[in-house]
Amino acid sequence: MTLKIQPSGQACGATVTGIDLSQTQDAATIATLRGWWLQHHVLAFPDQTLSDDDLERVTRCFGQFSVDPFIAPIPGREHVIAVERKADETGPIFAEAWHSDWSFLATPPDGTLLYSITIPKTGGDTLFANQQLAWSGLLADRQAHYRDVIAVHSARRAYSPEGFYGKDDAGRSMTIRPSVSAEAVQHHRLVRPHPETGRPALFGCAGYIVDLEGCARPASEELEELLNWQTQDRFVYRHRWEEGTLVMWDNRSVLHKATGGYDGHARLLHRTTIGAM
Repeated sequence: MTLKIQPSGQACGATVTGIDLSQTQDAATIATLRGWWLQHHVLAFPDQTLSDDDLERVTRCFGQFSVDPFIAPIPGREHVIAVERKADETGPIFAEAWHSDWSFLATPPDGTLLYSITIPKTGGDTLFANQQLAWSGLLADRQAHYRDVIAVHSARRAYSPEGFYGKDDAGRSMTIRPSVSAEAVQHHRLVRPHPETGRPALFGCAGYIVDLEGCARPASEELEELLNWQTQDRFVYRHRWEEGTLVMWDNRSVLHKATGGYDGHARLLHRTTIGAM
């Protein structure tokens, strides 16, 4: 097989073919994939047949495992979670809001891998917003406005007992574990250089960001305005899933969100996260 890449033609994202990820890859291939990942932010590998062992091995090619503090792993695994929705579920879609995975941690994960197992015929796309483009597209005065801002991140709105996935979130197939520990906060610069490429990007958005330090206006106003900017169509790549596709994305440079549109149909993907370098 010949390793090939096809850019999406959108704000980020590319499809990689000519590789069987169920097989061990050599260092040169991994280096090539890492370079493409840093360039395109989101890579899709279609037509893969992967076990959970394979998924974990591929993850380890790009770094250590990160933690999933509020979602239980699947039985027999420490690092694989199921992103699942059964056909008869009627509650809100999981992760149907823009975010960077676990930005509320002191050391957020570098990346996420998601492998599709059961995919509906329609709906369920994942959207990715390129935050390097969002930053570079700002006018100079807005860049100056945000450059030294500190964002306060917390999981409380989502994973505290009173949060969106807390004690009142019933009938969900995923095993979410709300906790008072979700009340904790972490401080990250709103504008961060990528640790590998040096390219600046906006990091995080309203949801996990609960406050901004260094802005004159109320944080709620700033965050609403910023989110509207960050997620413009010109910054977004839409990934349409097929079964047997592995997607990996860079949490340091993109936001993402799930979408619905598949009520009455089951959907199952397995996920791992890559810890920071």
